[in-house]
Amino acid sequence: MIKTKEEILLIKKSAFLASKTLGMLAKEVKPGVNTLYLDHLAENFIRDNGGIPAFLGLYNFPNTLCVSPNYQVVHGIPNKKYLSEGDILSIDCGVYMNKFYGEHAYTFEVGEVSNKIKKFLYCSKKSLYIGLSKCKIGNYIGDIGYYIQSYIEKNGYSIVKDFVGHGLGKKMHEDPKVPNFGKKGKGLKLQEGLVLSIEPMINQGKPDVIFHNDGWTITTFDKSLSSHYEHNVAIVDGSPCLLSTFSYIYKELNIKSSEEKPFKNKNIYIN
Repeated sequence: MIKTKEEILLIKKSAFLASKTLGMLAKEVKPGVNTLYLDHLAENFIRDNGGIPAFLGLYNFPNTLCVSPNYQVVHGIPNKKYLSEGDILSIDCGVYMNKFYGEHAYTFEVGEVSNKIKKFLYCSKKSLYIGLSKCKIGNYIGDIGYYIQSYIEKNGYSIVKDFVGHGLGKKMHEDPKVPNFGKKGKGLKLQEGLVLSIEPMINQGKPDVIFHNDGWTITTFDKSLSSHYEHNVAIVDGSPCLLSTFSYIYKELNIKSSEEKPFKNKNIYIN
């Protein structure tokens, strides 16, 4: 469960390739594109850069990406249905490289979306960084979820409680589980070298979801929009150190942001 700094750097290399893959996809997510096309691009990009698509075949999942438009929550299977103006699309991407896993998720706007949707996505992503800020020595797993939940519910949205974040390393899903809800001071005490995937799944409406017969697709019960953002983080020198980055997405979409600045550590650095 606890990783050395050398192991953390290897996880970061895998996570950064997932980040670069999402960055490559950023300008491809647009009206008239289907998600199977995005999946092919991602698989080729990962392999061309020395990685293995981590989701492909994992628990028998059939593709490289999990793609979840609109009221799909997570684990959507790529298909030939075209994206439309005003949609949103959550993409979750995993990479296996150097015997370690990295994964990363972002919810993209498809063309122009309403201000109501923009606010929803802003709050969803901000909750991720609120959770990340609690990943430090002296805190507990419950602190992460408590502050994510408090912020989201204060803004009128809901937390999907059927799925949680997790530890990360030589396996995609390791202990501990990291709920996006909880109580302060509860659960595992956070330790130096712990590596986690923090991934709030937020619904615009109620938290209830439907599990579909394909064994993967999850949708909101009330067909409200759902978002999914995910970062990999390690506790290094007592503080949260980001192992993934949205910077490649932001570069492609001309978005200026300093949100990741507090989570960088010069001792765990790659280009």
